[in-house]
Amino acid sequence: MTAQQPLTHDAFVELAAADPAVVGLVLTGSRAHDGMATQHSDHDLYVVLADDTTTDLTGFAGHRTARLDLVIVSLTEFRAAGMPGFERYALARARVVLDRLDGGIARILADKARLGAEEAFQNAGDRLDAYANSLYRSVKNHRDGWALAARLDAADSMRFLLELLFALDRRPRPYNKYLEWELDRHPLPGWDTDVLLRAVDRISATGDVALQRHLFALVEAAARAAGHGEVLDAWGEDLDLMRPQEADSEAP
Repeated sequence: MTAQQPLTHDAFVELAAADPAVVGLVLTGSRAHDGMATQHSDHDLYVVLADDTTTDLTGFAGHRTARLDLVIVSLTEFRAAGMPGFERYALARARVVLDRLDGGIARILADKARLGAEEAFQNAGDRLDAYANSLYRSVKNHRDGWALAARLDAADSMRFLLELLFALDRRPRPYNKYLEWELDRHPLPGWDTDVLLRAVDRISATGDVALQRHLFALVEAAARAAGHGEVLDAWGEDLDLMRPQEADSEAP
């Protein structure tokens, strides 16, 4: 393609579909999420090649424009992508454009969308401890008059909270951009989506201590039910500072 005629998504898909070395095409990003694409959205496309194959399409490796980003990988590399890694959520919600493996590409994506039981349990325990740490620092800083530090720690805690809640459901946490989209279509079991998002929003913005404690009480119950009581008990008497207090105003 010339500079006046940049490579488009449709043109590349047609080119790739005609190449027998290509076993899969996978669309990620905004265009794989219904209703999320805007006039500024590009096409993010994984091009999956059969292992030990040769094709001229490898010349497009690293292709990146305002309209089309290409990631060209072997089938083996595709299986490993995001396992673990930042790309896991993107691939978990990806859209299959071409699958020459009789559903094999779709099955690989499905595996990425579901954390293994041991992996999920380990991740949840780690994120629970990190959440408790940031929450404790926020509440303690609020008590001691360090308002900015308290708000920053509260905002940090929301990251770990979301990673914890998704790990408890054996799912990769969505990117912030897709959080509302994800919860609207795939709610977390046992959680009211609207209530949870309002709490995350308010705590991130204000560090509301009463609300942090109210939310922690819900998280503690869910975490203990999932077998993570040992992580919480390791905090000892410090848990008292994180739990609701009589002096707290009623959380919304």
